[in-house]
Amino acid sequence: MFALHVHSNYSLLEGVITIDEIIDKAVNYHLDAVALTDTNAMYGLVSFYKKAKEKGIKPILGTYIDEPSDKNIYAVFLAKNFDGYSDICKIITARKLKDDFSLLRLLQNEFPNLFILISSIDLLQKIPAHKNIYAELIITKLNKLKARKLFETARQRNIKYIVSNPVYFSEPQDYQLYKVVTAIKNRSTFKNLKEDELLDKEFYFKSPHLFDNLKNKLPEAFTSAQFIVEHCNVDLDLGKHNVPNFHSGKRHSSFTLLWQYTHEGLVNRYGSITKDIESRLEEELQVIDELKLADYFLIVHDIFLEAKRRGMMTLTRGSAANSLVCYCLGLTEVDPVKYDFYFTRFLNKSRSSLPDIDIDFSWKERDEIVQYVFKKYGYDRVAFISTHVTMKARSAFRETAKVFGFSESEISTISKYIPWTDAKNLPDISKRFPESKSLNFSIDPWKSIINIATKLANFPRHLSIHPGGIVISPLPITNYTALEYAANKGVGLIITQPDMYGVEDLGLVKIDLLSQRSLGVLRDTIQQIGKSNCFSLIRNRSGINISS
Repeated sequence: MFALHVHSNYSLLEGVITIDEIIDKAVNYHLDAVALTDTNAMYGLVSFYKKAKEKGIKPILGTYIDEPSDKNIYAVFLAKNFDGYSDICKIITARKLKDDFSLLRLLQNEFPNLFILISSIDLLQKIPAHKNIYAELIITKLNKLKARKLFETARQRNIKYIVSNPVYFSEPQDYQLYKVVTAIKNRSTFKNLKEDELLDKEFYFKSPHLFDNLKNKLPEAFTSAQFIVEHCNVDLDLGKHNVPNFHSGKRHSSFTLLWQYTHEGLVNRYGSITKDIESRLEEELQVIDELKLADYFLIVHDIFLEAKRRGMMTLTRGSAANSLVCYCLGLTEVDPVKYDFYFTRFLNKSRSSLPDIDIDFSWKERDEIVQYVFKKYGYDRVAFISTHVTMKARSAFRETAKVFGFSESEISTISKYIPWTDAKNLPDISKRFPESKSLNFSIDPWKSIINIATKLANFPRHLSIHPGGIVISPLPITNYTALEYAANKGVGLIITQPDMYGVEDLGLVKIDLLSQRSLGVLRDTIQQIGKSNCFSLIRNRSGINISS
């Protein structure tokens, strides 16, 4: 058996079932496969893929795309292969970035690498019927009449059909939690929440046995669903590094160029070179070559050189100081040979993730160097990385209390005593934290509020921007991941839907170009000293020329 239409809590205030709960349900029900289809999103898709694989469940990668002008009209897209996965990334990106996006217009095209499920009668009547289109019959007590009409439409147009039960929560009793999340999303309260804003109470993760009767009545539907499951086989190849080519404009291979730069730097750094130093450099270069990371080092080196060419104050930090290659390239200023730093702490053959070289820039100049990267590698191949802001104790309490109808002032009176901790600590917070000892959550409505707020622990609330991370892709970035605008859309910053961990799992190059206020202060200080002729004053009094 299988589940083809599941919305996780990573759908950002849509579903309330976590990815771990989805996988546990699939294991307990002995399901062969599960499809994750978050709304206009793939935020948790990589995490879902990894966890499903670990448990022996076949992950089917998909998304639920709605019509911007009518949220009740939607289509579910399921990827057959990696090309289909890339199609999903592109479709989500179009839905998020294009103001004129139209689901109806999109579905005029045939997508050979996708299965498409349609539950809207109007939509099914208006799109071309091809072999990858299926009518999705959602048969619940509230939806029986619509399902019957959709079934008749599919038969008339000779379109295959399946039976599905969308999943937004784990158990029937989780409907209350779903109502809270919906109210938070709609900025409403329980009292003001309307019926048409809520989904069917039957949209929980049902046992396969509940479909036995339908399986006997509509065997073709289950045969079609089985066909879809068998032909959805996406391999994300998570162990592969998708490093872009360095644009040198020279005929040399990337590794030859890196070898040349590092050996030139070796002479500049040491002058007299011992066998031990040269042997260490060759060992590091061999590891870099075997891991096919020469382009990565050249890209970072080029960014660093460009900053220097522009007169920017910049430096690198972190474990890159353990690398003689980085020292010879001028990326670091600490001699790893002199201080006996271990290169393996920075990079070794068993490391699955890409190395991490953090580069600091003045907060006034960082945007300039970021624009250089965008222009050099292409606006379709570079993006900012997102961070997923999750519910902690205070935010979970505040959001839940609002749903119960409490005012901002009433909530603030209590929330100021709640520390910045995990929402799971809320039930016994007065015992665990001295600043919360005056709080009494043992009586209603506070008891109910705390009970619900605790269940929101670590739920994604919204997306933000990683403080320094950008990603560079060898191909258009939407081949690997979906994009959307950051919350401050007016600025026009485009971010990846997965966070830094998802981006790294996909093998994309993450480079941290960090904004450092102290470098800006240092730069301003030097400029002011230059303008005030302090160097001349010091030289005249001491007789020593330090201006150089």
